[in-house]
Formats: sequence, structure tokens, C-alpha cells
Amino acid sequence: MQSEPGKKLPDRAKIDVRHVILVLSGKGGVGKSTVSVNIAKALAMKGKQVGLLDLDIHGPNVPKMLGLEEHQLLSENNKIVPVRVSEKLQVVSMAFLLPHRNSPVVWRGPMKSNAIRQFLEDTSLEPLDFLIVDLPPGTGDEALTIAQAAPNISGAIIVTSPQSVSTLDSSKAITFSRDLGMEVLGVIENMSGYICPSCGEEVDIFGKGGGEQIASEMNIPYLGRIPLDIDIRRSGDEGWPFVGKVADSPAWKSINDIIDRLLAEIESA
Repeated sequence: MQSEPGKKLPDRAKIDVRHVILVLSGKGGVGKSTVSVNIAKALAMKGKQVGLLDLDIHGPNVPKMLGLEEHQLLSENNKIVPVRVSEKLQVVSMAFLLPHRNSPVVWRGPMKSNAIRQFLEDTSLEPLDFLIVDLPPGTGDEALTIAQAAPNISGAIIVTSPQSVSTLDSSKAITFSRDLGMEVLGVIENMSGYICPSCGEEVDIFGKGGGEQIASEMNIPYLGRIPLDIDIRRSGDEGWPFVGKVADSPAWKSINDIIDRLLAEIESA
């Protein structure tokens, strides 16, 4: 990773984690937080010890998606205590520090960078197999700070929807990752087709194939596609991870296949 001439980058945080995975998107509205939550939950269901770090400082939605809106981060021995979802999954989010769910975070870049380093260095995370980092859209302060501060980064996952405007922005996230020397573990195409529950016909509401195309053009793995599913929308609104409740649906099968490909990519690196 390049730094300014004569300027030493800060040391990486000393946390016990085998694999840090950044979840990026070039633009908002592609379901990146939904993907992050369900990847974290799916890994935990496979027996992995998982942390989920919500770094969308200005719009932290992970607690709502996990039914944790009423929780707060506690302090013990001068360390932040993460909120535990299950025996295998623990979460840290800016939302746990806000006085009210409608409270805005009005911070400039340096304050966000300091908060991210504090989340990494001052949180009493148990030893982790995976730390999934849900980042805001784009390639700004949050993505740059975590890329410079986190240890053992295995790579980045790029989430896109099928439309060309989304895949165009995704190419920037891929280039950003490469410029920082990070492996791009693959592209996930979210909201890819809708299967009618009555007739079984698939309708490509937002198009189809954009994620696979950008993966091919930029020579990175294609992890798979997740179709639109009303239960995914419902799970996010009601606060329960889709993968923990809905089985035998095309969307659940897609997510499970994506996790298997992701683990294969990490193990082959």
C-alpha cells in the first residue's frame, strides 16, 4: 500500500482475527448491508466465529436488520463490549452509540477515521475466524481507513445490482481495492431477477448479468447472484437474518452457494 513520501502509515490494529473481509459497493441501494448481514450469519451457521463491523457511520442499518435497535455498546475494563447475536456472531455499530435511532452523525473525515480505529483497537472481540466489514457506498474515508488499519485483510467483496449504472460504479470499487493492494474475492450480483411465487416465471426487473460481466471484464471471480425475494425484504425490515429462517428458496440456495465459493476463494489464496 502506497503512502505519501516521508509519511509512515499507522500500525495496523492488533486484533485476533484470521480473515478480514471488506464488503464494498460503488453506489448505494444495491443491498450491500443485507448481503453483509446474511454472509456473516451464514458463516456463523457453518460454525465459524464471526464479527460484523458496521462502518456505515452516517447510515448504520445493521442493528435494525438483526433486531438489535434497542441495544447499546457497553464498556468493561476500558474496552467496548460488542453486542452478541448468537454464540458465533458478535456485532459493533455506530448505531449502538446514538441517543436515538433518528440522531444524525455530523462528522468530518478525521472524526470518522478515529472512530473506526477505536472500534478496531478498543473492542473486546473474541478470537475470530472472520470479521465482515460493512462499508458505506463509494471509496471514501471509511474504506480507506479500514484498509489501512485492519490486520489480515483477505480481500474485498463487491456488491452490485445488474444495471449498468451500478456495474460502472462497481468497477471503481474494484480499482480502489487493487490500488490498495487488496485481493478482490469476487462480485455478487444482488436483486438479480424475481421469481413469481404464483406462476414460477422469472422476471428480470433490474436486468441480469451485469455482475458477471464486470467480473469477466476485470478478471475477478464471480461469486454468484441473489434474486429478489420478498422474504429478504421482510427479514431486513423485521430484524431477522434471512439465512437463519428461510430454507429451500432460490435466494437461500444462492447465498449458500456464494458462501461456499467465498470460502474456496479464501482457502486457495
